[in-house]
Amino acid sequence: MPNAAVGEMFARLKELNPTPATELEFTTPYELLVAVTLSAQATDVGVNKATRRLFPVAKTPAAIAALGEDGLKPFINTIGLFNAKAANVAAMARLLLERHGGEVPRTREELEALPGVGRKTANVVLNTAFGEPTMAVDTHIFRVSNRTGLAQGKDVRAVEDRLLRRVPSDYLHDAHHWLILHGRYVCKARRPECPACVLRDLCTYPDKTPGIAG
Repeated sequence: MPNAAVGEMFARLKELNPTPATELEFTTPYELLVAVTLSAQATDVGVNKATRRLFPVAKTPAAIAALGEDGLKPFINTIGLFNAKAANVAAMARLLLERHGGEVPRTREELEALPGVGRKTANVVLNTAFGEPTMAVDTHIFRVSNRTGLAQGKDVRAVEDRLLRRVPSDYLHDAHHWLILHGRYVCKARRPECPACVLRDLCTYPDKTPGIAG
């Protein structure tokens, strides 16, 4: 995809959705950190159902640490891998209290040192909670970036690095959300909604779906 098309792509996405946001429900950086940690191999809808039960009872590191791993499980047992996630979230709460005074750290290195937090989770927190121009590449962004020709790469890190180079700076803060939502609702994995896509003429995907979007 030519550079001029990249700028046009994000101009169109912004026109459709001027203020994109994560579909995970949260009110504090810590709630976001917990929600993103729970979202691995799970849907945002499923995570929101669990956190609607959890956060009214425990929404701070101190409260989560007091619940402990076993206390967490009944709240999140509808989410895949809930046993491992309960262990990570409980351990994360303890480390936040011990090392950071219960506050969510604002550097990638400190975030990735927490249990259950990898590069993607750290990028989401840095971008969504703290406004950093990072790019958290999930399966949707990986697919959209490769399929459209925006930023092609064999792995998520290659795609992340290329996106950071290609996305115009004016759009970089919100690009993560635009691409996720586009992949979730339009540029779907099995059958992309190409006829309804506002990026159709810019996209280099050779196998665009024909007909009327269903």
